[in-house]
Amino acid sequence: MTTLGAKQSDAILNPTGISLIATMLHKNLPFKLSYNVAMKRICFVTVYRYDIHQPYAPSQPMRSQAGPLCPHPSVLLVRRAGALAALRGTQKLNMANKFLVVCLPILICLVGLIGILLVSLPARDVGEKTKFKYGVVLDAGSSHTALFVYKWPADKENDTGIVTEHSMCDVQGPGISSYWQDPPKAGKSLEECLNQAVRDIPAERHVMTPIYLGATAGMRLLNWTDQASSDKVLDAVSATIKSYPFNFRGAKILSGQDEGVFGWVTANYLLEKFIKYSWIGQWFQPRKGTLGAMDLGGASTQITFETTDKIENFEDEVNLRLYGQSYRVYTHSFLCYGRDQVLMRIYSKVIKAFSAFFYTVDFMRTVMKLPVNSITDLDTATNTICNSTWDELMAKAPTLQKLLNSYCPTANFVYEIISRGYKFTEDSFPNISFQKKAGDTSIGWALGYMLNLTNMIPAEQPSILKGIEYNSWVGVIFLFLLVILLSLGLLCTFIRFKKAGQSL
Repeated sequence: MTTLGAKQSDAILNPTGISLIATMLHKNLPFKLSYNVAMKRICFVTVYRYDIHQPYAPSQPMRSQAGPLCPHPSVLLVRRAGALAALRGTQKLNMANKFLVVCLPILICLVGLIGILLVSLPARDVGEKTKFKYGVVLDAGSSHTALFVYKWPADKENDTGIVTEHSMCDVQGPGISSYWQDPPKAGKSLEECLNQAVRDIPAERHVMTPIYLGATAGMRLLNWTDQASSDKVLDAVSATIKSYPFNFRGAKILSGQDEGVFGWVTANYLLEKFIKYSWIGQWFQPRKGTLGAMDLGGASTQITFETTDKIENFEDEVNLRLYGQSYRVYTHSFLCYGRDQVLMRIYSKVIKAFSAFFYTVDFMRTVMKLPVNSITDLDTATNTICNSTWDELMAKAPTLQKLLNSYCPTANFVYEIISRGYKFTEDSFPNISFQKKAGDTSIGWALGYMLNLTNMIPAEQPSILKGIEYNSWVGVIFLFLLVILLSLGLLCTFIRFKKAGQSL
């Protein structure tokens, strides 16, 4: 860079300076003048010759070997296309700097105000959406096996889960006790339903989902007659279940008391005797008394009810605690008095079973079109079935051909056990409700078993978040948007000033 002019930084622009400017214009040489803001006059600073390849930066102060020649430049004059042009870039940049000095504190104050509002606004605890836990129960009955998937809110209610049936799968083939001669087939028979359970339960819940297998009277009988075969069957089904991504809690043979009590729990739970959902969206305990339960299975029959009387045989007494309440229950199981066992005595062979109480009465009502509202009606319907010819029964129920020969003896047994065994009379018979399901949930011991087990499954505390009222939230969002818009406006203004300065 070569100096071509005077060095007086505070000289008034005089005719000599104007002549020098004219000379520079004539020789097509770049030059600079500066207006001294502090002295409020134009200063003839110096004239420079710049390397033609060096970019011109108006924001840089003019300098000599002694340093800046004019510390407060405001207006630069440069030659553009043969004429003098006032370059106001530095002036505009100064205006932008002043704008920043004013606006930045305002923006900082607004951000601080928003922070104060967020801290001081009233907040309340807001729980996250309740997550569900899942559980799987395999009901290994004497004649068939069913798999039930249950779910309940992870935070539970008074230590017991509000359990609902999520899905259900009937295992193809007979009960697992039928595979005593070939135990591996017992495990293989469960695979299709276990695969369905894998699909029905969210993958992230697989490892924490407990799965249980409970075997009832069929396996109890096998265990009595051939314990070694019984153990092999349980080992085979356990090995199969362990190969799935669930938390296997074991396969066991339930006692008759267990089967009766858990069936009683299921019936009363589904009929909302333990806990009920109110119209205001909360659970409460009606505590108006529970119902008794009777179950006629394939190999045993159970009767269970809550009582305050003294129970003579301590083995028939069970104490439960559900939903924060205690229950004292009488239960008794009559092994070998199930439907299959009775028919075995009659036919000396095993006949495929079904839920006897419900299906027998349902056959009388829906197929035979007979009323069953009293003990007398039950007796009359039984006689009607037994007095019908095979052709008459086939005409009314052609799809039930394989079961038709069992309805007469089963109906007789149901009548005898209700009237003479359990001593129901004309007055008390209407209190019996023959049901297979309540709503969409199967009635059986499996749901009661899961309800009892949820007492031992730890609850998950729901995640608590802090929330503010909607109107306050809208106000804070508005302030945030205002700060963002002001910041963007300030940035755009600054960029525009800078570009304007560089373009002149």
